[in-house]
Amino acid sequence: MSRLCLTGGLFLLSVAVTAFADEPEQLLQQATEAGQRGEHERSLRLLTRAIDQDGKLAIAWYLRGRENFRAGHVDPSVADFDRYVELDPLAENRQWERGISYYYAGQFAKGAKQFEDYQKFHDQDVENSVWRYLCVARSNSDQAAGVEKAKATLLPITSDPRVPMMEIYALYQGKLKPADVLAAAEKNPPNRELLNQRLFYAHLYVGLWYEVAGNGAEAKKHILEAESHKIAHYMWDVAHVHADRLREAK
Repeated sequence: MSRLCLTGGLFLLSVAVTAFADEPEQLLQQATEAGQRGEHERSLRLLTRAIDQDGKLAIAWYLRGRENFRAGHVDPSVADFDRYVELDPLAENRQWERGISYYYAGQFAKGAKQFEDYQKFHDQDVENSVWRYLCVARSNSDQAAGVEKAKATLLPITSDPRVPMMEIYALYQGKLKPADVLAAAEKNPPNRELLNQRLFYAHLYVGLWYEVAGNGAEAKKHILEAESHKIAHYMWDVAHVHADRLREAK
């Protein structure tokens, strides 16, 4: 084979590989892998390329909403989640991530509505009930009145098997104290990984409870502690975004 033919063949192969890599499905895969490595800005670029190629690819908007939030771009994440729901209306009641983005964007009424809708999809998730509580509490200009309204209208949960979720729920009901939640998280963990996960959720939701109750110092202490218990879940990104905001506020 001549050098010219070889060079030409390699060029055509390169073009073919590049074209394949630019297919929306491949871009989504690359974006997901980048996000898993914490390369959120690279993931966003890849997802934007996928959307530019196919603006009606609903999953691309959903993934970009998640990556925008993880990168701290709250308002763009709201816009992406809204577009996702426009393209896939049947997904609306599953969109707890959109509810969290609404909360951090200050759109508390929309956040509360989103968590109410999610309750129809999964009615035994303490986290959903808690986030709706937070939205209701923050939507009232009178903070104390907002907390009381949130407590009175707390979405009912009877059986979330994750420790210490039911203790967290009782905290938001006003039946337990933060120390009770932390004690439940530390009680008889089967392994260190699960203990770390329990402590993450305990400190996150204790911190959020203190924040809407108006105790900023305790809120910050627990949010930062939650961030230190890293887990491989979107909720850790929520704690990280919140912690970054607290650091920036200082």
